[in-house]
Amino acid sequence: MSIKISKKIMSKLGKTNAEFNLIEEGDKILVGLSGGKDSLTMVHALKEQQRRAPFKFEFIAVTVSYGMGENFDNLIAHCQEYEIPHTIHDTQIYNLAEEKIRKNSSFCSFFSRMRRGSLYSAAQVHGCNKVALGHHMDDAAESFFMNFIYNGQLRSLAPKYKADNGLIVIRPLIQMRERQLRAFADDNSIPTIGDEACPSMRFDVKMPYARANTKEMLAKMEKDFPSFFTSLNAAFKNISVESFFDKEKFNI
Repeated sequence: MSIKISKKIMSKLGKTNAEFNLIEEGDKILVGLSGGKDSLTMVHALKEQQRRAPFKFEFIAVTVSYGMGENFDNLIAHCQEYEIPHTIHDTQIYNLAEEKIRKNSSFCSFFSRMRRGSLYSAAQVHGCNKVALGHHMDDAAESFFMNFIYNGQLRSLAPKYKADNGLIVIRPLIQMRERQLRAFADDNSIPTIGDEACPSMRFDVKMPYARANTKEMLAKMEKDFPSFFTSLNAAFKNISVESFFDKEKFNI
């Protein structure tokens, strides 16, 4: 059994990598592998990139266990079948959340921060200099409009940045569409782990409405303007900072 990965995915991965220098000679990359369609596409794309690239790099897939008795047998077996180096990083995030989540309805950001911190810790344990996250263009668009509408900020998801601890964080899929990643999983009949694995599902809290509303809004905008995401991707690289209301940027 072989994995079919589209030329479009590999082409976009290569172009994004070249544009932002995400993966370089001698890198050892920790890949956050939740078992969802995004992270599974990423590990298989990086495995193929490793074979094709004119430079050498290593990666290890790391799955964060929240400490709530998750069963990762299928994910472990999948990685073994396709010779993807993989390990489970055990945490007690679930127990830590029990007190916090009652007070903070923004549980998505809480678990995101905790998971990110765990990946950083695992990267240091495994001697990695970079951490790869599976965010895609739809995530970047949602992040931008959620920050714009709910926080009054012009902020999105960078393809590459340096964390406070010195690790370089990269997003190899950031210029791909979510539907491409879903198609990869469907075409290869790969069982994926979805929202049911999120610890918040075990708490009696309301689901976040902001992201759902933003997804709905973006879907309508793309329907009305088919080139919407192409234009947004271009706009993220063409920022006229001096045209906004930041008095520190006035060129006068």
